[in-house]
Amino acid sequence: MMQGKVCLITGATNGIGRATAKALVEQGAELFIVCRNRDKGEALLAELRALRADAALTLLIADLGKMADIRRAAQEFLDTGKPLHLLLNNAGVVNTERKLSADGIEETFAVNHLAYFLMTELLRQRLIDSAPSRIVSVASEAHAFAKGVQFDDPEFANHPYKTFKVYGHSKLCNILWTRELAKQLAGTGVTVNCVHPGAVSTGLGQQDGGLMARTVSLILKPFFRSPDKGASTSIYVATSPSLEGVTGEYFADCKPKRIKPWGKDDAAAEKLWQLSEDYVRRA
Repeated sequence: MMQGKVCLITGATNGIGRATAKALVEQGAELFIVCRNRDKGEALLAELRALRADAALTLLIADLGKMADIRRAAQEFLDTGKPLHLLLNNAGVVNTERKLSADGIEETFAVNHLAYFLMTELLRQRLIDSAPSRIVSVASEAHAFAKGVQFDDPEFANHPYKTFKVYGHSKLCNILWTRELAKQLAGTGVTVNCVHPGAVSTGLGQQDGGLMARTVSLILKPFFRSPDKGASTSIYVATSPSLEGVTGEYFADCKPKRIKPWGKDDAAAEKLWQLSEDYVRRA
C-alpha cells in the first residue's frame, strides 16, 4: 500500500500513466501530476476523486518539451516542502516526422529522454532525503531498434528520420540513463528502475495528428493490451515491497527482462550522462 506516500508522475492524463495514477490513488498515495493541458489534468483529478474522495491531488502544469517549464514544475513541488517517495517518469511522444521542441531540440529526444533526466536531477536530493524512495521510468523493448546511442547526431538532423528507430533511440537512452543513475545513487536508499509496458492502446503516436499515425494505430489496436494491463509493470515496480532495494533493472511483465547488449554499455551510459548534462546546461 502507498498510504502516506507522496508521488510525482508525468504523462498521467491518458493511457498507461492514467491507469497508474488510478492505482496509486486507490492505494492511498498523494499525487502530484505533471501535465501540459490543464483541462485534461482537471478531468483526471475529477476521475481520481471519484475513486477516493479524500485523495490529495495537485496539478503541476508543464510542457515537458520546454526545460523552463520542467524547472518551474519541479520548483513548485520542492516549495511544498513535502517528501517524495516515488518519481514516475511516464510521459512520452512518438512522431512520424521530425519536429522540434519549444527549446529547438528534436522532440522525441527532448521529451522521452532529456525531460526524464532533468526532472529527476531537479528532484534528486528530495528523493534522497525521503528515502526509501523509488524512481521508475517507462522505457520500451523498442530499444532493440537502435543499436547504440547516436552520439554524433542524437537529434537525427543528419540521418534519415525513421519513427521506430528514433523512438527506440530515446528508449535506449532511458535504459542507459537508468543504469548510470542507479550506480550513482547506490547506498542512498533510492532505487532506480525502468519498465517495458508492452504494446498498449493509448494516445501515444497520435499527437502529431498525421493520417499515417492514426491509421497505424487503428490497424494495430486489436493487438494492443489495455492501458490497465500495460500499467501493471509500472505499478508493480513502483509499489511492490518485494522490490525494496532492487535497482538498476529493466522489467517487463512484472519481472526482470534481459536488455540488448547495447543497453548494458556502461561507457555509453557515462557518455550519455555528459551529453545530457550539456543539453540541460545550455537550455
